[in-house]
Amino acid sequence: MQNLRSLTVILACLAMLGPFATDAYLPSFLSIGQEFQVSQAMVQQTLSVYLFSFAFMSLFWGTLSDSFGRKPVIIASLVLFGIGSIGSALAPSFGWLLFFRGLQGCSAGAGRVIGQALVRDRFQGAAAQRFFANITLVFSLAPAIAPVIGGYMNNYAGWRSTFVLLCLFCVALTLVCLRQLPETLPATARQVFKPGIIMGNYLKALRNLPFLITIVGVGFAFSGFALYISSAANFIMGILKLPETAFAWLFLPFIGGMVLGSTVNSRLAERLDPNLTIRIGLSILGLGALSNVLYNSFYSASIPWAVAPIFIYALGMSLALPGMTVITLNTFPAMRGLASSLQSSVQMLIFALVSGFIAPLLFHSALALAWGMAGSALLCSLFWFTGRHLALKHTTATHT
Repeated sequence: MQNLRSLTVILACLAMLGPFATDAYLPSFLSIGQEFQVSQAMVQQTLSVYLFSFAFMSLFWGTLSDSFGRKPVIIASLVLFGIGSIGSALAPSFGWLLFFRGLQGCSAGAGRVIGQALVRDRFQGAAAQRFFANITLVFSLAPAIAPVIGGYMNNYAGWRSTFVLLCLFCVALTLVCLRQLPETLPATARQVFKPGIIMGNYLKALRNLPFLITIVGVGFAFSGFALYISSAANFIMGILKLPETAFAWLFLPFIGGMVLGSTVNSRLAERLDPNLTIRIGLSILGLGALSNVLYNSFYSASIPWAVAPIFIYALGMSLALPGMTVITLNTFPAMRGLASSLQSSVQMLIFALVSGFIAPLLFHSALALAWGMAGSALLCSLFWFTGRHLALKHTTATHT
């Protein structure tokens, strides 16, 4: 039991690295723009570059771990992330900050991608769903504390101190992984590292239309809150007129919903069919998005009512995502790393597109953001249920 708890914490911390590097510096947007004399639209690109790099490299981390093992690839990614963090802290110009943010993004997704594959190496069915829910429970601390810590560090030590903190966290996590992270993929089960075989495996996955459609649905499940993450500075300081130390008003409702949903999911994993849990979760997610639109249609955004729908949305998301992840990764049991890579890459690509193109169009208005969240909820359900219908149809045809 103690080993399982330690593994849960380690995998959650690895998954935290990406969102922590996303959220911790959001309160520093104004300070970064002032130091380098660039607009907020340009500062926004430090997030977009990070997310696009995250999405691109997520395609490869899982495949590399299928060939070289889970643990060595995780360690290599942490070293790369540490270099990107200290480079960002010392960046002499805005161009160098963009470069090192891209380096951070390239490496930040490895822990989450490989962690998902590692769980599926060791657990099946309800046990895997429960483990994913427990990881989410711990992982959800990152978006809650990161912007709060970042806000205070920006106030008292400057924006560069946030990246120093990220580097220290990375070093500590590397040492823990070297000592305690188990290797779950034996050499006899690894894929041969040959570009032709790897490309063939990717083509096999990309030709599986139900798999592609469902992972897009998984990506849109998170994109509703991703819209608020990438618009956080404008939402908190522009729309709600709160100080840069008040980011908890946005992130705590999200985390509260995530914690509650993950707790319920973990306890019901063996009692409810995962498809039923997913349907309940997506219904609650849709309710949160609808209530957000209705509130902002009739009232001016103010605390706490403006963030209450985010709690509901997060509750539904955390109920649905563990089961969705188990089902999608089970599509290719011999290539779980690759499947995890594709899922994470699509999710982060959607996040990057939302951050770079959608958020700047909507973050001037609370109602516009609410409609963006509603669109995410609708697309999530549409893609997920379409993909599952096609998968069931294919399975039925195969057995007849």
